[in-house]
Amino acid sequence: MLLKSLYSSERFLKIIFGLSLFIVLVMGGMSYQLIRKLSKSFEDVQHTYQVHIELEKLLSALKDAESGKRAFIISNDSTFLEPLLNSESELEGSLERLKFLTKNNPEQQKNIAELKIKIDKNLEIFEKTLDLAQSNKIDSPEFISSFKEGRQTMNSVRFKIMDMTTHENQELGLRKEKSSKTLSNAPMFLYYVLIISLLILLLTYLQISKNLKILKEKNELLETFKESTTQSEIISKHGNWIWHVEDNTFEFSDNLYRLLGEEPQSFEPTLENFIAFAHPDDLDKLTEQVNKMMENEDLPFIHYRIVQKNGTIKHFKAYGKVLIDSDGHRKLLGTTADITDEIENYRLIEERNLELERNNKELASFNYVASHDLQEPLRKIQTFISRLEDKEQANLSDNGKVYIGRIKSSSARMRSLIDDLLQFSRTNKSEEAFEDSNINILLETAKHDLAEIISDKRARISSDSIPSMKVIPFQIKQLFLNLISNSLKYSRENVAPVITISYSQTHIDDLPKVKYSKHNRYHTISVKDNGIGFEQEYAEQIFTLFSRLHNKNEYSGTGIGLSICKKIVDNHHGYITAESKPNQGSTFTVYLPITN
Repeated sequence: MLLKSLYSSERFLKIIFGLSLFIVLVMGGMSYQLIRKLSKSFEDVQHTYQVHIELEKLLSALKDAESGKRAFIISNDSTFLEPLLNSESELEGSLERLKFLTKNNPEQQKNIAELKIKIDKNLEIFEKTLDLAQSNKIDSPEFISSFKEGRQTMNSVRFKIMDMTTHENQELGLRKEKSSKTLSNAPMFLYYVLIISLLILLLTYLQISKNLKILKEKNELLETFKESTTQSEIISKHGNWIWHVEDNTFEFSDNLYRLLGEEPQSFEPTLENFIAFAHPDDLDKLTEQVNKMMENEDLPFIHYRIVQKNGTIKHFKAYGKVLIDSDGHRKLLGTTADITDEIENYRLIEERNLELERNNKELASFNYVASHDLQEPLRKIQTFISRLEDKEQANLSDNGKVYIGRIKSSSARMRSLIDDLLQFSRTNKSEEAFEDSNINILLETAKHDLAEIISDKRARISSDSIPSMKVIPFQIKQLFLNLISNSLKYSRENVAPVITISYSQTHIDDLPKVKYSKHNRYHTISVKDNGIGFEQEYAEQIFTLFSRLHNKNEYSGTGIGLSICKKIVDNHHGYITAESKPNQGSTFTVYLPITN
């Protein structure tokens, strides 16, 4: 909690400092803007003043030239022509400086262009009148006309200069007005900024108070979580540790000490003290893995053994991952788990697997005996019974004939039982490869195998078109064979069997007695007949091995056929159900998962 409090205080100081710095920056920025505006106003006034000066210089040069020309005409003294000779260069210089000063003012640039045309024209008239004066043609009409034209041109130049001066004054006035408005609004803006800053500080204070309250609550939750984590470590038999990479120091959780058989924090959490518990046979391996961890700053899953002080050997599994905090410090967060029970359970499973493998081998031997050794004497019994019937029938008494009949019936049932057991054993193996199969072809093959009995009973079988599925072909054929054979066997006397095979799809939510499945939809194949049926209470019992609902003298069979169906459906991760009523037929429904 102390660390939390310090962190909150530091964060609070950072926020206050940041807000204060922000306010200072805002005020400084505003002051800078005001100074810039004042400086700009001064520059605007100076600019206008310079434009006025240049315009005055330009007008003065023209006046000097005009005065010199008139003095020369009156006195015929050539010294009065010096201002006229110097005025051209002065006029050119003034015009260039005016262009530079008004380069950002398109209207003034236009005025300067017009002014230059007027000045050029004026200078041209100067030259003309001067030539006439030097030729003593002062009284000529041409001189008088040019002299008047020169005066008019001079007046137009003066008016243009006055227009430019007036325009410059107007620009200066607009700039002053804008600057004055901005400068007058600045104090109010600064006041608003100050008020907003104070509101931000107030809101920050309120938020900090709220955060402190939340932080206190979360701190309490963290304390609860810490205690819960400690209990979780004890229950799950694991401990946590931290390696501070830069400082090369370690932290061990209390339960890591307990896993070593020691009291919490009973020794200094160093690498050397921990490795001291390593099993001698695993010491080199553990040391090598720790060195790799120090070098790569990473620890993948490692397994090793430790020896507690009381001599108990424990199996450990450890894992670590680097974490870089907000200050850039690297830590390796590690977890060490006691997997001794897992190792023991794994060994127990291995022993049971070996036992199961032995049982499977014994079952395979039984299958071999059932398919060869048992059937061979049974075939001989049936052969000798057949010979007795053929050759000794006349010599047998009535009781002997009855006994022979019973022996023949029993041997036939025994052969059927052995065949069904072999079939069930074969179906019990689900490792056959699944493959995309045409279910309609498998159904037709099963019907073909039963063609003789179907014909004898004059049965009618109809079926929907069934889409291809990923199945074990042999087993699905056997499924159809057993279901159709069951319907034929338990048909009503003197009633031709009618068997209907239909197809649909069913959602998992609509499957009976199924609450969870990794598949959402199922192929649904129903086999419905009009046979003798049975009571619904036996709907699950009939799928049990050797289960029979009728006397063996009434109906033949071993009670294995529907068990084979159940096993085939289980091998395909599906379900099979039965619905029936006495003398109203039965419906067997097979649900096979739809896989992508």
